[in-house]
Parts: sequence; C-alpha cells; structure tokens
Amino acid sequence: MPCPEIHSVLDQYRDLESRTASLMQGGHSACQDGKGAMRFDTHDPIVILDLHKANDPNRCNSQSVMNKVAQVTLVFWVMKICATTLGETAGDLLSMTMNVGYAMSSVILLSLFLLSLISQLRAKEFHPVLYWTVILTTSTAGTTMSDFMDRTLGLGYAKGSLILITCLVAVLAAWRFSQKSLSVSLIQTTKAEAFYWAAILVSNTLGTALGDYLADDSGLGFMGGAALIAGLLLVVVLVTCLTRVNRVLLFWVAFVLTRPFGATFGDLLTKTPTQGGLGFGTVGSSAILAGLLAIFVIYTRIAQKRVPLPA
Repeated sequence: MPCPEIHSVLDQYRDLESRTASLMQGGHSACQDGKGAMRFDTHDPIVILDLHKANDPNRCNSQSVMNKVAQVTLVFWVMKICATTLGETAGDLLSMTMNVGYAMSSVILLSLFLLSLISQLRAKEFHPVLYWTVILTTSTAGTTMSDFMDRTLGLGYAKGSLILITCLVAVLAAWRFSQKSLSVSLIQTTKAEAFYWAAILVSNTLGTALGDYLADDSGLGFMGGAALIAGLLLVVVLVTCLTRVNRVLLFWVAFVLTRPFGATFGDLLTKTPTQGGLGFGTVGSSAILAGLLAIFVIYTRIAQKRVPLPA
C-alpha cells in the first residue's frame, strides 16, 4: 500500500507558483497546461527521488511507529474540551468537595501529570487512553501552576498571562530550532514529543490564566469572558476554513482558547440553577465528562484498529 506521504509530496509540487519558479530556475521541467494548471515532468530526477522516498515502505513503517499523538480532527477538539473541562471539575472535586486542600491537591495532580507523561514518553506507539490521560493531567497541572503564579507569587492574572505567552513562544521557537518542524500531527522523535508536551502544558496553564483574567480583572465578567472566548474560537474556525494562515499558529491559538472555554463549560455544569448553572455539582459533572471522554477514547481506539498498516 503506498505511503500517504506521497500525496503531500505531489501537493508540494502542485501547490504554489513560487515553488514552480524555483524549480524552473533550477532546471527542472514544468509547464502549464491549457487550463493554467501546472504539470511536472515525472521523469525529472528530483521528482522521481522524492516519490521513491515517499513510497518507501520502511520509511512509512518507521513514521507509523513513532507517531504517538492524536490526529487533529473535529473529534480531537471535542475530546480536548471534555478533557480540560474534566480537569477543571476534578480539580475542584479534589480540593474543595473532598476537602483535600489546595497544597495537597497540587502535589497529587502534579504527581499524576509526571507519571502519565513519563509513561507516554516511554510508549512505543499511540495509545488513546494514555494520550488523553496526559492531556487531562496537563489541564489539572496547568490550573495548579497558574494559581501558584497568579495567587501565591502575587503576579496577578495579566502579568502571569504575559509571562506564559513568552514561555509558549520560547518553547515553540526552541522546538522549531531543534527539530526544524512544528508538526502537531506527526511526531517522529522523543525530543520532538517532549517539546510537544511542554507546549501543551504551557498552553493549558496560559489558558487558565487568560480565562481568570477575562472573568475577574477585565471587567467583562463570567458571561462576557465566555462570550469573548466563544467568539474568538469562531474566528479561528473561519480563518482556518477561509484562509491559508499558518495551521500551526491556529492550532496553538485554538488550544489555548479551548482551556478557558472548557473552564466556562465546567462552571455551567457545576453551578446551581440559581447561579445560572445546571446544578450537576463537581461529582456529577466529573462523572458525565469522564463518561463522554471514555466514549470518544473507545471510538478513536476502534477507528485506529480499522486503519490498515502500510504494506
């Protein structure tokens, strides 16, 4: 079975006129057909070399084994919101409903994050349960880290958000410099995966700080902040569908914004009807979200088994 990467190779040669100009300057044969579309000579040695590499079964198998992250689809974003919302309600359940306390809750949640992350990094292939466990624990750990920066250290939400934005840019820059790529759908090395999870942890922490700032310090209030976040997410969706803005940039913007969106959804589930919520409480909300996340994890696991391995 041909490697799926062959399609991206062909797209690269058919996509941009700037690439065409570069190829023509280098002496590779390309011409326009009667409809203005570009045609490339498949006898060109550069094209043959790229297609040969893309169709190499050993290369396909290597990438399939190393790719341990979920593919970015609509289901991914639904699961991400469920996971971050569950992180919010489970954290409240542990620290407030069960009266464990903030300090002990932080130790427990950070320990769970480190254990799940180490397990994910040591895994040899993609495991949906393990992957989404790490996403869940980065949400709870991010909440703890944000509260520590904003409240314990007294930095405040605005300054904390600016520091975290700087940290996220630094992580992405180091990732790009080290790996020459910022792919969020194909992770080939342990170092790239470490950068991936570092960026996710910082993103979830930033999302928490940003959501708290909008709700408490911006003057927008709870509903105003929620409406703004929902509006920004809609803008990201429209920009993704209608423009060619860098997809990596849009991914991380959406990833940050879905964290406060999930927190808002969590408040809606846990608060009483008199407070404008649905009244499920932290226990009921956590159970509902855990059930939804489990259903989607099972779905992705079944879908993963249906995908044939490269021949």
